[in-house]
Amino acid sequence: MEKVIISAALTGVSTSRKQTPYVPITPEEIADHAYESWKAGASIVHIHVREEDETPSMNFENFEKSVKLIKERCDVVINLTTSGGIGLTDDVRIRPFYELKPEIASYDAGTMNWQHRTVFENRPEFLEKLARKMKEVNVKPEVEIFDTGMIYNTMYYADKGLIDAPIYFQFVLGAPGGMTATVKNLLHLKESLPEGSIWSAFGIGKGHLPIMYATLALGGNIRVGLEDNIYYSKGVLAKSNAELVERAVRVVKEFGKQPATPNEAREILKLKK
Repeated sequence: MEKVIISAALTGVSTSRKQTPYVPITPEEIADHAYESWKAGASIVHIHVREEDETPSMNFENFEKSVKLIKERCDVVINLTTSGGIGLTDDVRIRPFYELKPEIASYDAGTMNWQHRTVFENRPEFLEKLARKMKEVNVKPEVEIFDTGMIYNTMYYADKGLIDAPIYFQFVLGAPGGMTATVKNLLHLKESLPEGSIWSAFGIGKGHLPIMYATLALGGNIRVGLEDNIYYSKGVLAKSNAELVERAVRVVKEFGKQPATPNEAREILKLKK
């Protein structure tokens, strides 16, 4: 049966306790959610960290503690963010993956307006530096795509030998300032990929389920989690990341497919130790 990689995005930068009491904030909570998501069927966990007051952060010690606690409990593939806030220096964004050496780290493939309030900056020189640093420590980029042009940015660095095949693309649909969460946009992005790419997708908020169903129908992998969507159904909060993973597992099986284990995800993505 075809294997589907399920990623769980646990925390993010903006989901707050005012919105939902269930979002994990501390390293201990993040590790608990990672473990529970792995038990539920996720093969990858995507990690952001926060300060105690919930402020988005690239606090190295919080990353270090979260990674240590997760590795002590399970073999889930760890994916660290490189974009834990706005206006951060290159070195602050690079340090967590460069020193902790997770198997995957996020690679946001272009600059964009963010939530109609500010600019999420990913300069060309930073993207080249980021790709070189990932390659140095055998960390695979998860290339975050918010609009079509970012695919072509990625191919520029791939053609320079800085991003290795198979390229792993993550389509982010529904972020204010990016492409809207429609099946038409999803299909357009899929058809714009270079041959041999591996891809995954998710819709933010109410786009969550339509994009998940369409992604599975189109042969992609999926991402769920409280970073992207705090509701299980209309007006009903999801009580954990694991609850969202459990539903994803059921849906994958209904499609006649099977959730990939962490080791199967490693093989599909050609991850390097």
